[in-house]
Amino acid sequence: MTAGDPGPVDDRDDLTPAWLTAALRAGGHEVTVTAADAEPIGHGQIGANYRLALELNGGGGGAMPSRLVAKLGAGADRSIVSGGYRKEVAFYLDIAATVAVRTPRCWYGAISADGTVFTLLLEDLAPAETGDQLAGCGPAAAEAAVANLAGLHGPRWDDATLWSHPELDPVDEDGAALLGEIYASAVTTFVGRYEAELDSGQVTLLHHVAEAITPWIARVDRFAVGHGDYRLDNLLFGPDGAVSAVDWQTLSVVPPGRDLAYFCGNSLEPEVRRTCEDRLVTTWRDGLATHGVQLDEADAIAEYRLGVLQGPLITVLGAVYATAERSEQADAMFLTMLRRGLVAVDDLDPFSLL
Repeated sequence: MTAGDPGPVDDRDDLTPAWLTAALRAGGHEVTVTAADAEPIGHGQIGANYRLALELNGGGGGAMPSRLVAKLGAGADRSIVSGGYRKEVAFYLDIAATVAVRTPRCWYGAISADGTVFTLLLEDLAPAETGDQLAGCGPAAAEAAVANLAGLHGPRWDDATLWSHPELDPVDEDGAALLGEIYASAVTTFVGRYEAELDSGQVTLLHHVAEAITPWIARVDRFAVGHGDYRLDNLLFGPDGAVSAVDWQTLSVVPPGRDLAYFCGNSLEPEVRRTCEDRLVTTWRDGLATHGVQLDEADAIAEYRLGVLQGPLITVLGAVYATAERSEQADAMFLTMLRRGLVAVDDLDPFSLL
């Protein structure tokens, strides 16, 4: 933390004009905030978001927008999600400028030493609207989202320097085995929680996925910056059709097909996905090519098929370890994602490629 940096805050009431002024000046923006109002937005599971209406004064304020979005931590026990907080702050401060994905501009970011308290002051992308995870999306919206995803993957495709970032360390064999154990335990918890909503075929397939997770995690043929949770609830769709990605707490260096398959499998109803997934893979390949990445069709399809296990992995872990209070809305979201994701796994058969 540099001199004059006020550090992160942990409550809506802490977003005072004095704190905002110090934070923005620490970020290099010579502006004075004379008044601020914060209104909650969204329903984040492990983070809280507020729209800030600012009154500004002083030199240099012309470039500063009068509306920002503040993102803070949420929940009582955050030790299990502190790594995600670190990743999100690292993305905005270190990675965003090196890739071509659309994402909000970050005006300030800070995190506590233990990783449990963080604050980001981000560009407000309104009137762009968040996608609807429960409703899903159609082919046109999916194509725009996939094109944006290529902008994340392409610029640092197979860039070995990514492994040296402290928040992007690779998962070794021991780490893959540990994640496999954590996921298997989470599947047991998930099945117990939602037993009435799951049929026997879904339960069997979930356990099959759990058996495959360790070798799947350990397999890294190609790698790039990965979002990890690239789905409609984490995407903003502008009136011009432009798509921006938010919520970078699952940032990682991974086989990039995981992001692609996760989006298609979780954000489109199966009948919609089946009609357009070949085109979406082609859109991704074409976008990668604009960044100098030449991936042939067979390899792209294999990346996509292998990546589909990301769906049940993230859905189950998200449901079991979310720090926010359980709700009907969250349950419906997780169950919808799981249903779509398991159909995609069944359709694409990643197991035969492992």
